[in-house]
Amino acid sequence: MTDTFELNGQQILLKVSSDRVVAERVVRHIQRRLDEDDWRPYTCKADAVQAWFRLGGIRAQVLEALNLI
Repeated sequence: MTDTFELNGQQILLKVSSDRVVAERVVRHIQRRLDEDDWRPYTCKADAVQAWFRLGGIRAQVLEALNLI
């Protein structure tokens, strides 16, 4: 059974219902980084986004929903 989480009008696919908490945490983390312009330990936003996207899964879907990819 798959569930979804809506972010900016895009559906994020969740493999298990507990992934909803993970997706919400990832959104808060990325939004905080955007708000504070804090990319440590990366040197810039582009490097951070690229590294997070390589992790795949929920992070990649969140980055796409936030139009960062």
